[in-house]
Amino acid sequence: MKLFRMAAVLLAVLAGPAYAQMPNLNLLQDGPSKTPEEKAAEAERDRAYKETLKKIPDSKASNDPWGGMRTDPPKPSAAPKASAATSAPKKKSGATPN
Repeated sequence: MKLFRMAAVLLAVLAGPAYAQMPNLNLLQDGPSKTPEEKAAEAERDRAYKETLKKIPDSKASNDPWGGMRTDPPKPSAAPKASAATSAPKKKSGATPN
């Protein structure tokens, strides 16, 4: 009996991937096609929908809910100073030379 159970489990494990690879068959027939009146009504609905979309004004306002909480934008940093190699050597203060 134990051997029978093991064989059933093995068969189920091996059949799973094979079942997953089977193509999806649609055995139902497609629905009835649309009549010319239904096609004309659908075209009219599509045209009316597109005209309605053209009537909606473009939104120019920002969609930023935290926009009023922020401060001014950061200012650009000043131009970097010339490097030490290109600037004139600094004079040492004091009377005694090295």
